[in-house]
Amino acid sequence: MGGADLMITITDRSRDGEFAAWFQSQGIPLVLTVLGQGTATTEILDCLGLEATEKAVLLCVVPHSPRLVRQAARELWLDIPGRGILMTVPVSTIGGAAARDYLLQQEAEERMEREQTHELIVVITNQGCTDKVMDAARAAGATGGTSIHAKGTGAELARRFLGVSIAAERELIFILARKEDRSPIMKGVMSQAGIHSAAQSLAFSLPVSDIAGLRQLDGEN
Repeated sequence: MGGADLMITITDRSRDGEFAAWFQSQGIPLVLTVLGQGTATTEILDCLGLEATEKAVLLCVVPHSPRLVRQAARELWLDIPGRGILMTVPVSTIGGAAARDYLLQQEAEERMEREQTHELIVVITNQGCTDKVMDAARAAGATGGTSIHAKGTGAELARRFLGVSIAAERELIFILARKEDRSPIMKGVMSQAGIHSAAQSLAFSLPVSDIAGLRQLDGEN
């Protein structure tokens, strides 16, 4: 069995309709769009004459298919800087046969063993602390990221297990990094913006099985 992947696509907010329509044209039944914010520094934006970069993050569960990733790269022009970046994260289980049949309406390709070159670092931090997290991440080798506003729960458990009070308003930051940069970036974030700092960040990483739009790593995701 080839299995399933969570496909994550990050592009400019003005293109979210175009990208969502393409995924649906491929028979993908459920595409979720979340509004996010790029993390380019103020200095870079000033030099380029740009405003803060508004992003769209599209999420969909798809059959594992490197062919679909290549097709997306070609037809969505992801090799052009600024168009966007696409990655897939392996899904281990889908709950229930009906949900699986709904989400995976196409046959998955066989999952071949291949060298993993990138990982997706996910940082959960207090609202307003994205710059602090990204300053630490960039100092350790990150090139950029995308932040999404979120609302958290579990404050009582945090006080019990971590000894801190966690704010409800949070930011979710996606940082795509080369595998060899993952550990330094995560250590840098936790050292400068960890759970006992004002940012109260938590971080984890996910394996990336396929990727398109790699030239985006030369700039801001």
